[in-house]
Amino acid sequence: MPFSALPPVTIDGFSLAQVLVIIPVFNEATAIAKVIKGLQQQGLSQIRVVDNGSSDGSGEIAKKFGAEVVCEPIAGYGRACWRGMQGIPDGIEWILFCDGDGSDDLSQLPRFWAATAQADLILGDRRSTVNSSQKLTPAQNLGNGLAVTLIRWGWGFQYQDLGPMRLIRRTVLEQIGMEDRAFGWTVEMQVRAVELGVKISEIPTQYGDRQGGQSKISGTVSGVIKAGYGILTTLGKLYGRKWQRTFNRQIDRLAQSRLPWLSSLAGGLLLLGSGIMAPHGDFASTASFGFFSLGAGLMLVGFALGGLLPNLHAGLFWAIAIGCRLILLPMTPGDDIWRYLWEGYLQTQGISPYDFAPNAPELLSLRFQWWESINYPAIAALYPPIAQCGFRLLAQISPEVWVFKLGFIAADLGICWLLARRFGYGKSLFYAWNPLVIYSFAGGGHYDSWFILPLVAAWLLADQKQIKASAFFLGISIGIKWISLPLLGFLLWRSKPRAWLMIILLTALPLLITIPAFCDSVSCPLIPVQSSFVEQARSADLIPHLLTYVWPASRYLNWIFALPLVLGTGFLILRCQRFSVFAQGYFFILFCLSPVIHAWYFTWIMPFAVASNNWGTRLLSASGFVYFLLPYRQFAGLETDRWFLSNSERTILWVPFIVFFLGSVMSQQSSREPLFNSSKIDPKILDSGVSSPVRGNKLS
Repeated sequence: MPFSALPPVTIDGFSLAQVLVIIPVFNEATAIAKVIKGLQQQGLSQIRVVDNGSSDGSGEIAKKFGAEVVCEPIAGYGRACWRGMQGIPDGIEWILFCDGDGSDDLSQLPRFWAATAQADLILGDRRSTVNSSQKLTPAQNLGNGLAVTLIRWGWGFQYQDLGPMRLIRRTVLEQIGMEDRAFGWTVEMQVRAVELGVKISEIPTQYGDRQGGQSKISGTVSGVIKAGYGILTTLGKLYGRKWQRTFNRQIDRLAQSRLPWLSSLAGGLLLLGSGIMAPHGDFASTASFGFFSLGAGLMLVGFALGGLLPNLHAGLFWAIAIGCRLILLPMTPGDDIWRYLWEGYLQTQGISPYDFAPNAPELLSLRFQWWESINYPAIAALYPPIAQCGFRLLAQISPEVWVFKLGFIAADLGICWLLARRFGYGKSLFYAWNPLVIYSFAGGGHYDSWFILPLVAAWLLADQKQIKASAFFLGISIGIKWISLPLLGFLLWRSKPRAWLMIILLTALPLLITIPAFCDSVSCPLIPVQSSFVEQARSADLIPHLLTYVWPASRYLNWIFALPLVLGTGFLILRCQRFSVFAQGYFFILFCLSPVIHAWYFTWIMPFAVASNNWGTRLLSASGFVYFLLPYRQFAGLETDRWFLSNSERTILWVPFIVFFLGSVMSQQSSREPLFNSSKIDPKILDSGVSSPVRGNKLS
């Protein structure tokens, strides 16, 4: 419904036509009409009521008396205020917030208009008059007094109240970037205003009796507790950010003044650690594992120091990234690589690796000297068709470890290049200099960089709204490792239905090109679902391991974790607006639910942390090395009957990752929503990397 068409009013040069009033309401039918009429009597015509789930017809009454009504079904004072700020008309320069219960002193509004000449945030102060202070409940007086005292201690500015009636310049509100969606809304606005140096004025106002409804804060004990918790946690979060900004400024100042030697030290430690680690990749003895751990530790220190660098010269970035990988090239690889060589070699002999397991009698004459190193010799090919085409290409060059490793390193450096091109050398250092990444592809010789490269390309193309190209590269990633398939669901959900067929076809195209080489009219055995490895294998798992304590039989039922994975993925598809956010959340859920976890799996999530700066993923770069206790104990003969981490080792591996991952997500979740939404926002944006469209928008 349009705003009430009243003639514009100007008071002492201040035009009320530039003011939008936002009133969040919840079951205030007996008071909202009086509030709207009171505002109209003050000359205000643009009044927006946000119905926050009322069941008493508050919204209908507001419409009847000339207000525009928008609905916000999710409860929360801050969420209702945020919803009211969406789709603000052109020409609005000021936003007035007030309550819908009739307790605000609207007669003081002319003083608010006058104060706009000197201030950008004008607050109603209910605690500076005796009558108002006495009408506030003890819980309100105590809470407001505590909050403003904490603001003074933390930010050095003395407020008097957290009153709901407030007038703020629209451009200032945009700068603040409100994130809270509950009771911390008012305190966040006031703290951020201080941090931004906004001109602030407080005007004593009377606090009247409620004309209707029940207070969501002081009306119930639970309301008081929720409001107090919301305000205190918001202050804690804001103070933590203030401390972090101060710390970062000091680090940046130190890094800028010591940039040459700090970057040299970080790079030197990475190269030194790589050199120490390189000869000790087989874990066959205590000494080997000790040197491996020492090398990894030095690399991690260098990696951490590199994270302090505000920027980085391209030459140094590439010198360390390439140098560390080449140093680890001769390292004894993990046993997966022998299967890559075998399956690639079989194809050069005209044999499909999907047709025979490595120990099949038909293949006896083809065995190499390294054949006994192949893992799971009783299982046919484990890898998707595009990966198999890559193995064949490398085997045609030469079925040797260094050839395959160079193929994986090339893709790994391609990822570095894409990230550096998009995010710069400083931020991309997190991936390019990451010890776990460097080991996984250059040292361990795992092929996962092949599927990460097209996945990152799909993400960055989606950023640029090149959805068709994004779908094609996503199809390549799926054809290299099936685990990328759920990202197609996200791409479809964020697109318009008329584009679905084209997206599906482009995603399927890489597989359609490569599958015929391995399938015929009779069979297409691309996934060995009946193997004991698929059904029962476990390693370093989290939720599957915990479940065995209450349900021991689940140890042999890996398939049961597919359902929670589907549900979690579906939830993310509905909630996430950005490709990178969905991918990061999907891999997090996958890691927690997967019965099989290897250290190099964690590299799947690393590129997305370059964009999100998620601290859980950063800590995983270090804690992931706990995994290597497993092959050490196995190969050194200390443990031959099982492949499990102890509970303490699992704790070291998982707890830092989960706690800090979820903490980072929670602190960033609100800020992903745009503060103001108007029809000018392009609904085709899938992933801007900075801001996001309102949920529900679809891609063309």
